[in-house]
Amino acid sequence: MKANSETAPTSWQHTLVILFIIQLLTAGGFASIFPFLPLYVEDLGSTTGLSVEVASGLVFSGAGLAMMIAAPIWGSLADRYGRKRMIQRATFSGAILLAAMGFVRSAEELILLRVAQGFMTGVITANAALLAAITPRARAGYAMGMLQMALGSGLAFGPLAGGALADLFGYRPAFLITGALLLVGGLLASFGIREQFTPAASVRGLAALVGGWRQVLARPGVGVTYLMRFVSQLGRMMIIPIAPFFILTLPGSAERLNTYVGLALGLTAGASTLSAAFLGKLGDEIGHRKVLKFSLLACGLCYLPQGGVSEVWQLMALLTLSGVALGGVIPSISALLANYTVPGEEGAAYGLENSINAAGSAVAPALGGAVAAGFGLPATFTVTGLTLLLAALLAAALLPKPQNAVVPVNKPPTHA
Repeated sequence: MKANSETAPTSWQHTLVILFIIQLLTAGGFASIFPFLPLYVEDLGSTTGLSVEVASGLVFSGAGLAMMIAAPIWGSLADRYGRKRMIQRATFSGAILLAAMGFVRSAEELILLRVAQGFMTGVITANAALLAAITPRARAGYAMGMLQMALGSGLAFGPLAGGALADLFGYRPAFLITGALLLVGGLLASFGIREQFTPAASVRGLAALVGGWRQVLARPGVGVTYLMRFVSQLGRMMIIPIAPFFILTLPGSAERLNTYVGLALGLTAGASTLSAAFLGKLGDEIGHRKVLKFSLLACGLCYLPQGGVSEVWQLMALLTLSGVALGGVIPSISALLANYTVPGEEGAAYGLENSINAAGSAVAPALGGAVAAGFGLPATFTVTGLTLLLAALLAAALLPKPQNAVVPVNKPPTHA
């Protein structure tokens, strides 16, 4: 018997609206603490003699490494016990942990809570798994594009809101407000989503976790899609640690450095947000493989010249174009996973995807810093562009055509 996950009312669009709001609230909540985390670490101080730089690095990397380990486990448990439960677990635990961060007394306590956050949360994975389970395969790109739109909106506006909250109320109250946003997300999942879930017989038993991962990885195209996720995340995140230093080398940037850095990150996230829904829907019509290949190609070509710009506005323009192209990468990869796997495997598939994404996020900043240290700041942009171009070539050469063919443009699905 296959896994069955349905929502009431009968329309999957209703659940998409709820998940969109949850994704927006949680992404904005988690991202809102990023601007002042290093400053909060400095303000707390260390009880073991850790430097501010080391403690700040552990605050960021600890959560990513923990998520890399935990995400596939939670994903497989979603296939056994239901996806709605995983959303509730991620949002409510995140609310508690974020609020608790407002009461820590040292950088070490904050690091431990961040590691716990990495282990216990994972809202993006849970949302994607539930949406993939209920959405018609022919509309997967549109649905995943909408989730990406919510994610990008949260990542674009969350840091701005978090910085303003910290300025208005201080660091500690800002964590409490952020925790409240996740609490609202959990309540929306609890009362806005009704899931009728029957696990497949194949996911019952003690060996379900490993067996589920093996089954997903054995599907044609899944391994290559995960490779696309890792390489694309690697390319996207390599410039993060060097962006402020590179912008500082451009004329007229010193007086407004923080504004320009925030604008650079916000433009990329905002542009990807605006393009994600359109490119995801386009993938439903012409094929997600095609959209992914051309999006990666365009993104790589936009990153290559960024290291050679001479004005701030030139960098901002190229980053905006990069963001537009990135809007086609994430929903295409998520939609391809939905097409390469079968119903009942959504939790395992998207749990592994989030783990690989976290691995890319953990490796990329260190790699970008190493490239900058060895070859100069502009070289990081060049390597980023080449990495994304390599991903485009791999996608063109290795991604198989999904068994679930897309619906032609002139024949929209009657059940949508």
